[in-house]
Amino acid sequence: MKQRQVGNSGLSVSNLGLGTLSWGRATAYEDARRMTLAFVAAGGNLIDTAAAYGAGDSEKIIGKLIRSDLGRDDVVISTKAGFVQHDGTQTIDTSRQTLLADLHKSLRRLHTDYIDLWQLHAWGQAPLDESLAAIDTAVSAGDVRYGGISNFVGWQIAQAATWQIAIPGRTKLASAQVEYSLLARKAEIEVLPAVNAFGMGFFAWSGLGRGVLTGKYREQIPPGSRAASEHSAWFVEPYLNQRSASIVEAVVVAAQGMELTPAQIALLWVRDAPKVTAVLIGPRNLAQLQPLIELSDATLPTEIALALDDVSGGKNELRTD
Repeated sequence: MKQRQVGNSGLSVSNLGLGTLSWGRATAYEDARRMTLAFVAAGGNLIDTAAAYGAGDSEKIIGKLIRSDLGRDDVVISTKAGFVQHDGTQTIDTSRQTLLADLHKSLRRLHTDYIDLWQLHAWGQAPLDESLAAIDTAVSAGDVRYGGISNFVGWQIAQAATWQIAIPGRTKLASAQVEYSLLARKAEIEVLPAVNAFGMGFFAWSGLGRGVLTGKYREQIPPGSRAASEHSAWFVEPYLNQRSASIVEAVVVAAQGMELTPAQIALLWVRDAPKVTAVLIGPRNLAQLQPLIELSDATLPTEIALALDDVSGGKNELRTD
């Protein structure tokens, strides 16, 4: 698996990241363990999680794997803070106090002395300078190596990045993480240009269109799928429409022509799209992961990439070749 530098920082990660949103709920420990070992064996190192995933259970599984199966240097741990539970309801709290409390809980769950990349999970109501100061504090204390942001729109990325470079001594933001796939291309308008302008890396979450680009929903909602789950149906439902169906059919045609699966085609398109550092995927078992980690040396022919651009929203203005 190829490594890419995260923007202008000194951090390097595999161009495929293992997402852990379902760990501790839809994905049991043994499945997570099998996937992680296969991922690392294939040259992957980026594991993406968050304090909010499974109410901390995702981080606990990673921590257990670090104690039992992995060397700490085998992986780059990317986690997030800012989503909290209040009276059973998840809310955004990016106050300095809450962020740093989240961080210390994450360190304990992950059984590690430091986090490679710590991100604000979302834009919150707290003053931005207060939220970013939490990153400065964490880096200065040695608890965090690099800071980043997640789910910010273009102007928010620019404001945050500008604030951090305005005065020497603040922690320059290394990366931004936003949803990006053939079904979700809004990042091309402002997010990716902003990331590029500030020398930041970019992580594309849900590169398989929340599972829809695998083609599994072409005829029905399969039992056991996210769309059939009481807890996860809301996540998939926005892409179960006619527009998405048309894009999926184009992906299926490309897959047949290249003798690949639709998931592999969708992954290659986003992995190698302009300005993308790594694409994050969230397989729930080894059978779903294995075909994706076998694509290290594969690329999409330019004509197929351009055709998929056309059918999914038009020309990608960031392409220069």
